[in-house]
Amino acid sequence: MSTTETNTHSAQPATVASGRAVKPKGSASSSIGQWMLNNGALVGLIVLCVGLFIATPHFLTIPNLINIGIQSATVAILAFGMTFVIVTAGIDLSVGSVAALGAMTSAYFFSEVGLPGWITLLIGLFIGLLAGAISGISIAYGKLPAFIATLAMMSIARGITLVISQGSPIPSAPAVNALGRTYLGIPMPILMMALAGIVCWFILSRTVLGRSMYAIGGNMEAARLSGLPVKRILVMVYALAGVYAALAGLVMTGRLSSAQPQAGVGYELDAIAAVVIGGASLAGGSGKATGTLIGAILLAVIRNGLNILNVSSFWQQIVIGCVIAIAVGFDVIRNKTSK
Repeated sequence: MSTTETNTHSAQPATVASGRAVKPKGSASSSIGQWMLNNGALVGLIVLCVGLFIATPHFLTIPNLINIGIQSATVAILAFGMTFVIVTAGIDLSVGSVAALGAMTSAYFFSEVGLPGWITLLIGLFIGLLAGAISGISIAYGKLPAFIATLAMMSIARGITLVISQGSPIPSAPAVNALGRTYLGIPMPILMMALAGIVCWFILSRTVLGRSMYAIGGNMEAARLSGLPVKRILVMVYALAGVYAALAGLVMTGRLSSAQPQAGVGYELDAIAAVVIGGASLAGGSGKATGTLIGAILLAVIRNGLNILNVSSFWQQIVIGCVIAIAVGFDVIRNKTSK
């Protein structure tokens, strides 16, 4: 009896020890796979850059990389604002039109009214905030679906832009034009993109407002029952998205030295795509500034690389559509594995 017990006890540690020896291997491979799943956009960006470097020597050059940064700046700034909205399980289809409205209003007050340039820049940002706040009030207090409320704002903002401009470009203020210039070798659009990203990261990860956004996106009813002022937070979220949209419009205008009535058309889709590619879930409750930045850069790299390879713009749309579908597929898989 004692011999049997001794054998049993001696065999058990061996089994446990064996289990512990095997487990780290499975755990390591599992953690690597999970990391790649959670950082699919970064992995995709690295693979894409390596592939384009092999395909063409013109890709990994300093001028071209700077060009990619400038090209991604406007979409990235829009996407940072969209990140707040998508984290709360919302959507904003108006950011492209609000970008045009903020820029056009700024240019109008400079060229037609004669206000100082820095004041017109602030007016442009305020118009973005106001448009976003109106959308947020319609959603939070008017109970309109986010899709409908922002779709209406998209039409209204574009219409006001066309009324102000009468369909023609308006020269912008020097203070706005400065946002599109290069100083000491640093393009201002890239600098503005970096600053906008830092603010987005700080709000999401270091403030009560950011934590509240994740709570609302995870479960709005639970957030309300826990005492969060859900309606006020939603208004703030859409107002923030409006400010980011106006800033993107001003950066775009600075590069052209004039406000264009058709600026930002279709940019809302690129912004949504950048956020989703960056790992945010359209169901809400997840998303981060770094992922959004990678998503925006990935879109710019795809367009830039295909342009260098002389691929038709028609095919570029197909490729970007496939990338978006793959990103959403990763999101579905990630949600299943997390359950």
